[in-house]
Amino acid sequence: MAARLPAAYRARVLGFWQELGISPRVVKARKLPVYVEAQRLQPIGLGTDGRDKLLVPGAAAAWAAMRMAAGDDGVALLMVSAFRSIDYQASLIRAKLAKGRTIDDILTVNAPPGCSEHHSGRAVDIGEAGCPPLEEAFDQTEAFRWLTANAARYGFTMTYRQGNAEGYLYEPWHWCWHRGR
Repeated sequence: MAARLPAAYRARVLGFWQELGISPRVVKARKLPVYVEAQRLQPIGLGTDGRDKLLVPGAAAAWAAMRMAAGDDGVALLMVSAFRSIDYQASLIRAKLAKGRTIDDILTVNAPPGCSEHHSGRAVDIGEAGCPPLEEAFDQTEAFRWLTANAARYGFTMTYRQGNAEGYLYEPWHWCWHRGR
């Protein structure tokens, strides 16, 4: 874990890992970065779950421009998920552990608390009407084809491609804004 992280944040992240049975060695072996939670967030509208979604200002502006451009091309990009706190990330993992899933299995889908790009306020999970959210089938949609051809113009890249080095399952719906870090 990066030494430049604020000490209190570092302790909080390590506390979650210990509670959830996540070995720091696993995080290091997978070369998972630790992201500090974004502090300056702005609303970007409702997600598919009916809740307000938040991004850092630069990512919010890029998302709005990208969504508008897609709409101009007849493609509706739906916001499934955006900023997520480390507390919320821990609650997602706790719920899966309570259902009997192993931590190794969970960590192929969910990042350890502190290691999710969603904490940075720059990551979005995108959907399309008629396609179940957070499913590989998203890569067969018009939205995915549009993103593949155009997202880089707005600073977004798909992070978790097939066979990604971080060890996560393929996530064609997960895109992160990388300009203005």
